[in-house]
Amino acid sequence: MREDIAAHVRDTVDAVYRSDSRRVLATLIRLLGDFDLAEEALHDAFATAVEQWAEKGIPANPRTWLISTGRFKAIDRLRKTARFESGDSSALERLEAAETPEQDEDSVEDDRLRLIFTCCHPALSPDAQIALTLREVCGLTTEEVAHAFLTPPPTLAQRIVRAKGKTRDARIPYEIPSRPDLPARLDSVLHVIYLVFNEGYLASSGASLTRADLSGEAIRLGRLLVELLPEPEAMGLLALMLLHEARRSSRTTPSGEMILLEEQNRALWDRPRIEEGVELLENALASHRFGPYTLQAAIAAVHAEASSASATDWPQIVGLYDVLLRTDPSPVIELNRAAAIAMRDGPETGLALIDAILVRGDLTDYHLAHAARGDLCRRIGRMEDAISAYERALELATQEPERRFITRRLEELRRASPR
Repeated sequence: MREDIAAHVRDTVDAVYRSDSRRVLATLIRLLGDFDLAEEALHDAFATAVEQWAEKGIPANPRTWLISTGRFKAIDRLRKTARFESGDSSALERLEAAETPEQDEDSVEDDRLRLIFTCCHPALSPDAQIALTLREVCGLTTEEVAHAFLTPPPTLAQRIVRAKGKTRDARIPYEIPSRPDLPARLDSVLHVIYLVFNEGYLASSGASLTRADLSGEAIRLGRLLVELLPEPEAMGLLALMLLHEARRSSRTTPSGEMILLEEQNRALWDRPRIEEGVELLENALASHRFGPYTLQAAIAAVHAEASSASATDWPQIVGLYDVLLRTDPSPVIELNRAAAIAMRDGPETGLALIDAILVRGDLTDYHLAHAARGDLCRRIGRMEDAISAYERALELATQEPERRFITRRLEELRRASPR
């Protein structure tokens, strides 16, 4: 009987850890004012839960119990440290004097939003913002974060340590910015979530085309941001992520081979996600205060709502890219616009635009630019040029499904046009 109780408690603790550990950590960081101390307190609280819940029963509100227990465990740690060290005891005195606050759902969710803004403070470098967000808000291990962003784990660990130290030493406030400061700070948060999703949607390297764990975490953060701060660009970013994620099951074969958009089985697209994304997009557009994420979502929505590749409204997509390029100019957006123009006006027109980008020296080392050029050359029968472009793309590509796709294209072209 006791074994059954213990097993039930362990299952419950595991479930609570999966669902609530990042919420508990966010609140402990606010209460304790220290990332490392809060992480130690979090693990102490869950370890204590395994022992005490089996004896005393599972509390009515496990999350509040864990926050309170974690706080007291941190106080115990500081007391023990104070016995052996004669350093500053102000943190211990502050914690001992403070009463444990009541935790309701709103305060805990606000703590999560505060943590996102703290991790994305402009005083931290962009790399540090991403690493800290993935580690502290998303709960990925140091090794997982390092793998996702092609960084050796020791280097990534040091980056996180430095970011935590700067947060502490610079006394970066654990708070949601005031209204006048919100736009600049919100941009940082949205950018980090966008980068996390991009790495999950199209992994920069490795054996898989996608990283579902990263795109899932980005969508979770996006939902949290929209729930607690429903700004138009937050809605636009969430819409963009949902519309792209809706196509996940159709983007690869069962064996992991890449499938181009025009060849995907649209019956596999997740319609409820598309509907949710379109609704968010419409709300963002109605505000007339939207930006580049909303415009990208609008492009994704045109693709998502087309019944087939041939039914895609390419004039509308080109028009949206025109606006996006004025709003957020970049060579990659220019490349995507050129590809859309090729679909609207013909491959020769699109190829001239891509060649102009490459002649300028922009995207010279971007494999997708050369792959796009190779595809347009292939379509107009310039096989030798297509082969050269795909060979350059293969030299630059680091993701295995993309490399296999390019290799297959090269084999097809060489058979059609032997050198």
